[in-house]
Amino acid sequence: MKEPNTSIEQLKTEPFAAMRIAEFRNLILGRFIFIMGLRMLSTLLGWWIYNLTNAPLAIGIVGLSEFVPAVSFALYAGHVIDLSEKRKLLLRGIVLYNAAVLVLLLLSTPLTSTYLHNSAVAICIFAVVFCTGIIRSFTGPVFTVILAQTVPKNKLQNATTWNQGAWLSASVIGHAIGGFLIAWAGNTGTLTVIASLFFIAFITMLQLKPKPPLNERGEKKTWDSVKEGINFVLKTKELVGAISLDLFAVLFGGAVAMVPVYARDILKVGPQGFGFLNAGSDIGSIFIVILLTFQPIRKKQGTKLLLAVAGFGTCIIIFALSKLFWLSFAALVISGMLDGISVVTRGTILQLKTPDHVRGRVMSVNSMFINSSNELGQFESGLAAKLLGVVPSVVFGGCMTLLVVVITWIKAPTLRKMQY
Repeated sequence: MKEPNTSIEQLKTEPFAAMRIAEFRNLILGRFIFIMGLRMLSTLLGWWIYNLTNAPLAIGIVGLSEFVPAVSFALYAGHVIDLSEKRKLLLRGIVLYNAAVLVLLLLSTPLTSTYLHNSAVAICIFAVVFCTGIIRSFTGPVFTVILAQTVPKNKLQNATTWNQGAWLSASVIGHAIGGFLIAWAGNTGTLTVIASLFFIAFITMLQLKPKPPLNERGEKKTWDSVKEGINFVLKTKELVGAISLDLFAVLFGGAVAMVPVYARDILKVGPQGFGFLNAGSDIGSIFIVILLTFQPIRKKQGTKLLLAVAGFGTCIIIFALSKLFWLSFAALVISGMLDGISVVTRGTILQLKTPDHVRGRVMSVNSMFINSSNELGQFESGLAAKLLGVVPSVVFGGCMTLLVVVITWIKAPTLRKMQY
């Protein structure tokens, strides 16, 4: 008769608790395929733009092109997500992403290069990326919202770990395969594979059940609804601390944005080495996420989060100064392991602290700062590389990441002391 209490305790340590739910498996599989395509696309765009322009700043402009619309629409997207049927919204986003890839596919053909100069092709790519930023402001948060509606709350921590593991696994494969495909199949062949992956993801997501809104439509005006989500985040100190830490750490620690420059001009390892370097941090992340799935962090999660981000910044400095491929690769792998700890910890804090009725808006606020910090960090890296030089700019980013950790340690004791 003590079964319920035993079951709850077992769910905290049972590594396959969430994966026993069929719909969750479909969600994870679909997201895995979709993210793999997205990472292949980001790998391709960095390499493609740099070869079109020979300018590190152009890599940064790719990030800025996605950052501006993603942030601009994020708060409104959260309002829409909370009032919408989530499955339909997600499927619509995948279709629009595929349409953007088809436009890029056309731009990559020899026929286009005959009529357009490289600078014109680059401008068209920036325009397409701007459109994908709008799409991402809706699709990014809705994945997380659907996850919370797919598993019971007592399996949410385990589901979050599996979700991060799938995301990181897809990133590893997408980055690595993207580099190899660029070398073997060219830009056009790579984009064809990406379009196929998005189509498969769409078919997989069709298996999900509809996810109706938990709020009554028209209950609040749009701005009042948006403010409710912002106010909830601002009043929850653990969320503010975790979001701020990740925002500034990723903003200044975005060394991966300069990997095309390191691969071609500093380490001189070509597209194949570029693929490995791009995958390095994700290889480390997926290793640690698998470990955390079976051996989750059981205490002092806040302190370990801050220490992991500090280690991440140190690895970025090592990568910046390295002239050896194996050392650069190792630094990125270890940085990925440390980032994996922070990703799982932040994701769990976010899921456990957010009630269902504001989940879409809170996830959009999170997306606005966390996910978009990657693109803003990419722009910061490109701009800093132009002003300071590539190596000094990456060293600067790693040092600033360490400074962010020190400030957060002092100013956010609630996060530092948090346990769940």
